[in-house]
Amino acid sequence: MDDFVCNKLTEWGLSELIDRFKDHSMDKESLYDLDDQDIKDLIPEVGPRAKFKKRLRQLKEKQNTNQAAADSPVPSQQKHEEAADSVQVLPSSSAQGKRKLDLQGESSKWKSPNKRQRENERQSYTEAFILSDVKDIMESVLARLHHQDNTKLNAFLRTKIHDLETDKRELIGVFGKTGAGKSSLINAILGEEDLLPTGEITACTSVMIKVEANIRNSKYEADIEFIEPEDWRDEMWSMLEFHGNSRDQEQEDDKDGDDDDDNNGYDYGDNDDSNDYNEPGDDEKLSALYGEEWRDKTPENLIENKYFREIPEFLQSKKKTLTCESANELSAELIKYTRSEGEEITRCFWPLVKCVTVKVPNNDLLQHVTLVDLPGNGDRNKSRDKMWKEIVGDCSTVWIVTNINRAAAEKEAWEILTNTCSLMGNGGQCQQIHFICTHSDRIARSKDHSPAEVRGRILQRNEEAKKKVEENFSKQKQINKHFSDDCFKVFTVSSTEFLEEKHLNPEDTEIPQLQEFLMDLNDCHSVTLNYVSGAHGILSLMHGANSTEGVGNKAEVCRDLEENMKRELSKVRKPMEEAYDKFEKRLKAGVQKSKTSCDITLKSILKPRGVSGSAFHKTLKSLVETGGIYKPKKKKEININMKLASYLTNSIDEEFRKTFPNDVKRGPISRVIDTFSLDTDELTQKYKDVGLQLNFLKTEEEKNRSKHNKIIRERKKTIYNSLTGKIQKIMQDCYRKAAEFRGKGSLKKMRNTIAEHVQVSKDKMFEEAKAAMLKLLNDLKEEILKTLQETLEESTELSLKTDDNSIPDVPTELEMVRRYYDELKDNPDGETSQLE
Repeated sequence: MDDFVCNKLTEWGLSELIDRFKDHSMDKESLYDLDDQDIKDLIPEVGPRAKFKKRLRQLKEKQNTNQAAADSPVPSQQKHEEAADSVQVLPSSSAQGKRKLDLQGESSKWKSPNKRQRENERQSYTEAFILSDVKDIMESVLARLHHQDNTKLNAFLRTKIHDLETDKRELIGVFGKTGAGKSSLINAILGEEDLLPTGEITACTSVMIKVEANIRNSKYEADIEFIEPEDWRDEMWSMLEFHGNSRDQEQEDDKDGDDDDDNNGYDYGDNDDSNDYNEPGDDEKLSALYGEEWRDKTPENLIENKYFREIPEFLQSKKKTLTCESANELSAELIKYTRSEGEEITRCFWPLVKCVTVKVPNNDLLQHVTLVDLPGNGDRNKSRDKMWKEIVGDCSTVWIVTNINRAAAEKEAWEILTNTCSLMGNGGQCQQIHFICTHSDRIARSKDHSPAEVRGRILQRNEEAKKKVEENFSKQKQINKHFSDDCFKVFTVSSTEFLEEKHLNPEDTEIPQLQEFLMDLNDCHSVTLNYVSGAHGILSLMHGANSTEGVGNKAEVCRDLEENMKRELSKVRKPMEEAYDKFEKRLKAGVQKSKTSCDITLKSILKPRGVSGSAFHKTLKSLVETGGIYKPKKKKEININMKLASYLTNSIDEEFRKTFPNDVKRGPISRVIDTFSLDTDELTQKYKDVGLQLNFLKTEEEKNRSKHNKIIRERKKTIYNSLTGKIQKIMQDCYRKAAEFRGKGSLKKMRNTIAEHVQVSKDKMFEEAKAAMLKLLNDLKEEILKTLQETLEESTELSLKTDDNSIPDVPTELEMVRRYYDELKDNPDGETSQLE
């Protein structure tokens, strides 16, 4: 061990660790490289370990500040002031970690973090140590609880400690046509030049690609999730049947010419490629995987093991993980799983892939955020389409990426919003839509234009584009039923100018604004504060359980808490009952409208305009075989059930958005839950002897708010989709019957079967859909009231009515966590100071 380490340990009052560090040959370099696990192995005792980690953190921050000042090109008198803005933090979890957003060495063309980013990095770095310290403390407390008698309070505390570990993760869905610049945009924002392949790629698949942080190690990794072998077998049957390998000649038998030019429903035509997001065709899928062998094989032949020797995980229904040292290496490895181009690749596996999760190391922008590159309109494969709909419904933000030259009139971009608005809006949790116009630097210019003139012209054109896009959004009636103007924002970006700065400043490219948005969405301060607050409450309860003071007051406190509970539950019940009454009234009108409009609705579904019977046969056959839902190639999804439910959903859309806004805290139910309080602060002043137990109850209230907001956010999706879901269930029998028809006349029989079923069922079908939704609303009310009451009653009983002296006392741990908690609470913006 060198003198530097010895001197530091002595300076920090940790000289008792010197011999231990000597045994591990610790020098200055290895001291800086210690990660959390190394420190835990070296110093198992919580107290000395927490003290050492704090001092090491301060040492690293001082070193980085000094280095930044030395490297700064500013005059000496400014160095001290500006050095702090140049700090590049070393991630505590990795000895090899270098900030990917500060590539001033081998990749100097990538932008360094701006001032806001650096401030957030500093904050994140400090809070990462706080969070790590508190987690260490709670891990030690948990171990002590495991060695005590397994009493009810002991089990309760263990559960509460486990519940502290919550992973907040925001999903951002990224839509965009091939060539729009999605990959370049994501790479520029994340500071990863080679992460996703860029360029004018002509054959993009419908594979979803998630991009998130690698919290396991400092490698670049990708988890590849395959569809089920049975799903692939079914998909092959469908594709081969279409190509004639096992084609049933039904469509040739039914040419009744039953067209209807008055139809205002779906466009079922198969020749319009206007919504082409370069979705691969059947030939392309099969040839990518099998070459030309598929042309004379059956699906059973093509599922044989010999075709999957390179990916045994597919037949085993397991994930495949790729691990690489660099983004470029991983990108090259992924091509065969995500893309259909590349002459050097003889076999591609993307037809079998459901989703790829790319994991990026040491990137603060992804700590609690996942970017998802999504195909535009779902997928014809059932499992991929199901995942697509779930992810779209879980996105808190959606980015629509399109070329600025066609942004306002780009049909594909606006169709994405129209087709997915109900999934993202009332049926989802999307709070913000960002319309991102790429290639904003591409504008006609001549050699006579000065750089300032070019910049001025670009910025003027960008502002004009924003105005046109915003005006177009305000005209989208279907979208506006789910999203208001304040949810919509337009960005004009240029990845090229962000990197090269030929004519625009970085801020002009608006990529820094998107980076700041990601930083705000991460909200690491809230994650840390929530964990530390919860830990503080648990330790308060444990220390209070070992106190003999206030025993006589506990009964009085419990009586006050019970009265407060009744009052607060009554407040919560009122807006939920009011919401029920409003929905019942609107659904009643929706039921009546659905019944009277049934004939028109059915006509639009069963007799599409300008399509012959033989051409429509295959579409209707697919619809009845797949439960009334069919996703044609390059076309909008056809959904009979949604069409039948449309008058019901229209009747409640506006009220639903008011009652269950995607920003949950703005809703009337969440607002009253957020004000739910047992007045623990007031009771603490009255009953100081049980202040520790009341402090625990206060943290339980805070956790309950977050818990119930999450319940509302998830349950509202189920409630909204219940109308269509119930109708789909009622229609299943007629779909099964219609699917059995074969041969001549089968089209007419399918149509009649569906029409007769709806006519017979309509008087009860829409009423049952209404009843299903109202039941779910009532169930939500009962669940919230019940869990609020039972959770807090259990916490009250175990903190104030239970005598359990077997619980270990934790005065030291409580004091350490209290100091962290006070520091975080006093700095709501995350500006933590150095804790001494």
